[in-house]
Amino acid sequence: MPTLFRFLFVLAAIAGIVYGSMVALVMLVNPHERDVTVRIPSERLNPTTPQQ
Repeated sequence: MPTLFRFLFVLAAIAGIVYGSMVALVMLVNPHERDVTVRIPSERLNPTTPQQ
């Protein structure tokens, strides 16, 4: 039975480390906003139809 407790303790420790790192990312990292410009060729907006 001690190996089961050791296994559960290791899983709980890993979960605590993951949870703590997510909390640290939320608290310490501040994203900055910026404008994004995507150029779209006019051929894609106004496709020409083939002449028959």
